[in-house]
Amino acid sequence: MADPTKRSDENGKEPSSSDDANLKARLKSLDAQLDQATAQRSKTTGSPARSTSDSNALGQAFRLSAEFVSGVVAGGIVGWLVDRLFGVSPWGLIICLMLGFCAGMLNLLRAAGLLKGARYDQKQ
Repeated sequence: MADPTKRSDENGKEPSSSDDANLKARLKSLDAQLDQATAQRSKTTGSPARSTSDSNALGQAFRLSAEFVSGVVAGGIVGWLVDRLFGVSPWGLIICLMLGFCAGMLNLLRAAGLLKGARYDQKQ
């Protein structure tokens, strides 16, 4: 039975030291080529900064959409409650949905930084 600790090549011959040296040389050249290709690819794509900015942009998009949708949903709920309490069937919902839309747009503009938030005037 063959010794499993000894290596042999395809023909059943044991590798010589020159084969090991050739293999090590080829491995070093392949490693150098991989390093060069990786460096060249990182120059052209700039992936580390790009992936971070993409995730930040996606997070901001979700935040802005949540700001708008929450205003409209809150207006709809208040409108539905007004319709149930006062019996003014579609008008409470319609008016409060429009107010919710306006509030959602205002929240959206504030969250995006295009509009400054409300401030209290402090007299000094």
